[in-house]
Amino acid sequence: MKSTDKTKNTFAITTPLYYVNDLPHVGSAYTTMAADALARFERLRGKSVLLITGTDEHGQKIQRTAESLGRSPQAHCDLVVPGFEALWKQLDIQYDRFIRTTSRRHEHIVKEFFQRVWNSGDIYLNEQKGWYCVSCEEFKDERDLLPGNRCSIHTSKEVEWRDEENFFFRLSRYQDKLLALYAESPDFIAPESRRNEVLSFVNSGLQDFSISRVNLEWGLPIPVDPSHTIYVWFDALVGYVTALLDPDSDPTLENATSKWWPIDLHLIGKDILRFHAVYWPAMLISAGLPMPGRVFAHGFLTKDGKKMGKTEGNTLNPVELVNKYGADAVRYYFLKEIEFGEDGDFNETRFINTLNAELANDLGNLLNRTLNMARKYCDGYVPNVSGENISGDNLLKGMSLDLGDRVADFYEELAFSKACEAVLALVRAGNKFIDVQAPWSLYKQGQLESVQQVLYSVLESVRLASYLLSPIIPNISTAIYQQLGFSIDFNDRVTVNSLATFAAHAAWGALPANQTLGEPQPVFKRLELLETVPS
Repeated sequence: MKSTDKTKNTFAITTPLYYVNDLPHVGSAYTTMAADALARFERLRGKSVLLITGTDEHGQKIQRTAESLGRSPQAHCDLVVPGFEALWKQLDIQYDRFIRTTSRRHEHIVKEFFQRVWNSGDIYLNEQKGWYCVSCEEFKDERDLLPGNRCSIHTSKEVEWRDEENFFFRLSRYQDKLLALYAESPDFIAPESRRNEVLSFVNSGLQDFSISRVNLEWGLPIPVDPSHTIYVWFDALVGYVTALLDPDSDPTLENATSKWWPIDLHLIGKDILRFHAVYWPAMLISAGLPMPGRVFAHGFLTKDGKKMGKTEGNTLNPVELVNKYGADAVRYYFLKEIEFGEDGDFNETRFINTLNAELANDLGNLLNRTLNMARKYCDGYVPNVSGENISGDNLLKGMSLDLGDRVADFYEELAFSKACEAVLALVRAGNKFIDVQAPWSLYKQGQLESVQQVLYSVLESVRLASYLLSPIIPNISTAIYQQLGFSIDFNDRVTVNSLATFAAHAAWGALPANQTLGEPQPVFKRLELLETVPS
């Protein structure tokens, strides 16, 4: 699976708009870390990137949560939203737009979008009877329920019977058009397991769905009937469009879609796949707007092999995790150890062992020992060797020549674990290379040129590895680059765009000869298992 047109110089990516009934959980952090890594990668390639995230703040679930806490819904949202913003800052998430669905600008966009769909003849009034999960904010087919009328996703929650008059969207009208979209754009839904799931669902026959609620004050009123409020999912999906508005633009669909629409990638969890891969495209067709490029749905996270949840008492607090181990450690583990798109597990012992082995030992120690040898044998400078002059049969050079292209393909495929493994293979080869070549012995034998060749090869391999991993571990990569004598901060977009272009730095030989090296310091300190991360 490849991303859209490589000649296109813009890239727009969204996370879900996260529901604010509670503080952010580790699943929300997971999606956002992946989105940020991909956004950083596209920026390395010189693209103009727009990373959108934000919060979904309407609906019955919010209203009930607020009431249970003795707050107004707005006051509740205003208390919870800063928790998302703070965690994204902790995780070094470089988002460009943070949209809240309670903003007035969003209300204008939703009303205009609704009107377009209304004018298409796709909205009508009818009776709604069925089982409703408040936690999902979704009506459920009886066949999908667990014993005791419990939701298959929120397994501790019983669904509620609803019998009310609602406005409906004619989803059934778009079954053939959606199937045509999936056929014409086979990469529209990924990974393939999710695509097959959607195809099965749509082929089984689409039912119109309710897009309004009665007896619910916390939401946007239906323009044609203010006694109804707009269904939270119809409202939230349009938030992706609202987020495209420039701050000084009037809130109109024309302004919102003039530059960045269509979105290149919607990155979501598999629990909200149908909304994004079925409902949303149909709504867009009805409103006369082009399709997004891709919808990618990742898997669920477990902890110690068990489903996470308050009922089970085994939730994982992402704030505590970052406070304890740092942003890069958390980013690396979740993106490297879990195949993106599949379900994955967090285990703290495995977390520590992985990080110590790969970041502290393989990468960090290789840099440290090689820098110390460069100080001893080359007076603290990059060896006086050009990457071009390194022999073509040099193992590290041979592994590096196409590494940038291969890793780029993995990032495009959202195969973060494969990208990390490809880079780690070079790092591990660097450790073996320096042991086999034994530059300390070569130095004693007076083979200074060979010493320089060996040290340059290893230092350049570490540089290349850190560069290709910088979308995932920007702080560690910055520390490595600065110890190699570069004044580059991978969290500084301006510097990266001007001094660390992909064309130059993803290729072998970007380390300048005779560059002054920095003081060798650990780039990642070994972790110890002291106590478990609080829930």
